[in-house]
Amino acid sequence: MTRNIIVLDTTLRDGEQVPGAKMNVHQKVEFAQQLKRLRVNIIEAGFPASSAGDFQSVQQIARSVGDSVSITALARAVKSDIDAVYESIKMAQDPFIHIVLGTSSVHVEKKFNRSKDAVLQMGIDAVKYAKTLLPQVQYSTEDASRSDFEYLWRTIEAVVKAGATMINIPDTVGYAVPEEFGELIRKINERLKNLNDKVLLSVHCHNDLGLATANTLSAILNGADKIECTVNGLGERAGNTSLEEVVMALKVRENIYQCSSNIETKELLRTARLLTYLTGLDVQVNKAITGDNAFAHSSGIHQDGLLKDKNVYEIMDPRDVGAESMELVLTARSGRHAFRHAVEKLGFETGDTEQFEALFQKFLTLADLKKEVYDHDLFYLINRDREQAASGTVLYELAEFHVVTGSVQPSATIKLKRGEESLKGSATGDGPVDAIYSAIKQLTGFNTELKHYKINSISRGQEAIGRVSIGLEANGKHYAGRAMDTDIIKASALAFLNGINAALLDRDS
Repeated sequence: MTRNIIVLDTTLRDGEQVPGAKMNVHQKVEFAQQLKRLRVNIIEAGFPASSAGDFQSVQQIARSVGDSVSITALARAVKSDIDAVYESIKMAQDPFIHIVLGTSSVHVEKKFNRSKDAVLQMGIDAVKYAKTLLPQVQYSTEDASRSDFEYLWRTIEAVVKAGATMINIPDTVGYAVPEEFGELIRKINERLKNLNDKVLLSVHCHNDLGLATANTLSAILNGADKIECTVNGLGERAGNTSLEEVVMALKVRENIYQCSSNIETKELLRTARLLTYLTGLDVQVNKAITGDNAFAHSSGIHQDGLLKDKNVYEIMDPRDVGAESMELVLTARSGRHAFRHAVEKLGFETGDTEQFEALFQKFLTLADLKKEVYDHDLFYLINRDREQAASGTVLYELAEFHVVTGSVQPSATIKLKRGEESLKGSATGDGPVDAIYSAIKQLTGFNTELKHYKINSISRGQEAIGRVSIGLEANGKHYAGRAMDTDIIKASALAFLNGINAALLDRDS
């Protein structure tokens, strides 16, 4: 009989701590709904004590998907943090409070500047208080892989006796190696089973040495029943354990691990693409499972072998992770039936006739511009449409623009709409994008600083869609703006406007 591994996804908490990965409330809820389709067991929805915005996001996620997915959020070992977690997740069907407190000497002595006994008592008090609010409490021994084992175990023993129902062992700075981390988990597991065999043992690994997936799998082999991961391995510094890598390793090498998960693996690629779309952070092309080249073969020897038998060079069926073996290319002559089939193949519903017709017309407009429309194009077209619908009325819209560039100083003339109001102006700049950004800043009167600008092609062909991702800073806060178009100057303008709109909505909320 195989063990079932519980999967906690922390993309919305640990993953979102990556610079530039900030999502708004609507985007977080949309991603949480996709995690529900992926069938993760637990969503760590955020750090509600960090800001009012994060509290609201966690609360909305609990309301949106908390009827079928367990919801948790992070708290430091202080009463106000624990209260914030409780208030933000209490409406979920199966909520639990996640408390984190360091156990390594560097954390105890440098971060807290307290004695080990004092820090241990902080953890005990935090767990006891959390238990008055919810029956399920997880305790994370931060930086466990660099902790003195006897102090680490003394902490675990004390918080379990105080009421902790889950113990999480983090490799917070990615310091561990598989043999060492596996042995640590084995020793803790043996003692924990003797102490209280109902307490769940969990791991949370970072990827600073590129070993997060290996360490997590080693932990599973040595008794861990729960793993904490992120989609695409998103996370601080070098990232976290990649959910898709661990899940597919368990599936492909079940003979070794004797474990399985509830994850719907056919949703893996769609989830990865949605995260890329929402954050603007691309995955390396050779990334395992979700990279663009994960199932691509260019070597003549490989191609010959694949044509004879796929098993020659493929250890998993691309369709098992949601990658279609054959992509249907659409054109402006493709009818509604072909378009509907392509949309449904990507996992989107097409039930509403009016919405479907509006989407079909947008597809035709894109097809006229691009000639050939691929799955990537459709995916981003649909998600852009869904996100705009969820966000409500856009504060600023780009009505018209004209850019002149060359050896003389580039200039831009634009026309914006804000409800019934029409605004028109011109500006010069170091280049066409700088000129159009200067014109937008003049018309909106919004003082903002561009922190980063990135452009990518998100599909194939001469008329490929360009995706522009920007980061703005306004009033000490960071805002992201993203847009896509076959015209990269237009996409740049739209991305800048979307960033300004996000800042205005935040200011006025």
